[in-house]
Amino acid sequence: MRDEQFDVPVTIESGRIGRSFYVTRTVQAASLLVDKWPDEMRGPKYRAALKAMMDAMEQRRAVGSARRAFTAAAKEANLFVREGRH
Repeated sequence: MRDEQFDVPVTIESGRIGRSFYVTRTVQAASLLVDKWPDEMRGPKYRAALKAMMDAMEQRRAVGSARRAFTAAAKEANLFVREGRH
């Protein structure tokens, strides 16, 4: 599996997670999805983002597409703050 850099970083934040995360890479996003995502927020967009991230790391999907799926999951879970540089 390859760790690919996002073309546009994504910042997520939640009191539930306990801090802000500046997400710039596929492995980082996958780790957040697996290890830090609130259980009650693991809806359809979460599952799509997890699959998209795995596909991107296995070079079966474009990294930008996986980032957009991650952003959609963060929005669904009310964790999304912004895209782009600080």
